[in-house]
Amino acid sequence: QVQLVESGGGLVQTGGSLRLSCAASGSTFRINDMGWYRQAPGKQRELVAFISKDGNTNYADSAKGRFTISRDNAKNTVDLQMNSLKPEDTAVYYCNARYQQYYYSIDNNSWGQGTQVTVSS
Repeated sequence: QVQLVESGGGLVQTGGSLRLSCAASGSTFRINDMGWYRQAPGKQRELVAFISKDGNTNYADSAKGRFTISRDNAKNTVDLQMNSLKPEDTAVYYCNARYQQYYYSIDNNSWGQGTQVTVSS
């Protein structure tokens, strides 16, 4: 199994920046996609950005031009650099990883515990 631990959330003013980090640990054959999701109060969890093991990225429209996702395959980490933050970015941010336990396994999903990001106006 893969365990994910996030860090880097906090309180920031509108227009500020935060960097979220997520470290994966555990024995597994391969970690494929890694990504960040968020959930605001009263709303469903939504994709923010993900990155494949080959470095291909995909962003939600709300994140394009402001957020940058990156990963280090050697360290099994994924980061989310968030710039020009807005109050509507306030949410709990969750790290996600899709991994294969063995070479013949289908993808499993793992989630971090979440980290709070609050953007004040």
